[in-house]
Amino acid sequence: MIKLVATYSKLLCLFLFLSNGTAFSQKYSEIDQRVKSYPKSFSSVKKFAEKINADFNTDEAKARAIFTWIALNTRYDLKASQSGAMITYRYTSDDDQLRQVQKIRENFAEKTLRTGKGVCQDYSSLFHVVSELAGLKCIDIVGTSKAQPSHIGKLPHVGDHEWNAVKIANQWKLIDVTWASGSVSAETGKFVPEFNDAYFFTAPEVFFLNHFPDDKRFLMTDKSAADFAELPLYYGPYIKSDYEIAAPEKGVISGSKATSISFRIIDFPISSKISYAFTSEGRGYNLQVRKNGNISEFEIPLNARSRGFLTVFADNNAIATYKIIR
Repeated sequence: MIKLVATYSKLLCLFLFLSNGTAFSQKYSEIDQRVKSYPKSFSSVKKFAEKINADFNTDEAKARAIFTWIALNTRYDLKASQSGAMITYRYTSDDDQLRQVQKIRENFAEKTLRTGKGVCQDYSSLFHVVSELAGLKCIDIVGTSKAQPSHIGKLPHVGDHEWNAVKIANQWKLIDVTWASGSVSAETGKFVPEFNDAYFFTAPEVFFLNHFPDDKRFLMTDKSAADFAELPLYYGPYIKSDYEIAAPEKGVISGSKATSISFRIIDFPISSKISYAFTSEGRGYNLQVRKNGNISEFEIPLNARSRGFLTVFADNNAIATYKIIR
């Protein structure tokens, strides 16, 4: 019998830098509060799933409880993310390969539960395995993340990140429990735990802002790879917010003669403050915002030093970065 050899690579799992939002969704507050009373660890994925099944009786509630517990109790493993480990396995048929991959996924899940840390494949494996034990249908999705300013303007490439989709009421819902768990500080390079439930059941058009799947069936929008490349880098607080940056739409802004960049934000809170910083200048500036109905408008001035990356902040939280070419 012929034995085929395959490899299962641990993804580099690039992580969104800077802090994400913190508030829990009101809709799921009761579930979140119950899960916060759970132990910080379980002896096995089976025990974890049994607890979920005992406390919740709908698919949506189970998915939320699993997501919340993993995000609150798992730390991103920066050291492991840099190792690029690879697993080699042998299989004799398609069915055998599926069994081998399932075994690898289960091993990742058990290790992550035991150690309380992991990279994106570990987070997604744990979510996947516990979800299936709780009676949910779940898949892993590999793709490209837009997670750092250097990604602005670049087309999607071979996957560097992994997330999940879970089937609820015959519809696939997108989940990124890794990015929901916190972020990597741009200042210290360390992981900062900070729950962001904007990555639970995220609308496809919003999820697209920093996720592009290798298998375009899981894109769930009519957007293209070129559209993804042109996007600015959007951060967690923006993904979680109720406002929308209407202009500028593209992440690369060029023009040697331009004296300013015009911004328009729909439904921006009247009490919030806007500021900005260029990487080339090393300092930040506050701005006055003009209100025109539900549109907030402001101008960011440009000079000879205004190049590199421009980051816009709302109440001192980074919301978007643009690449400036002069």
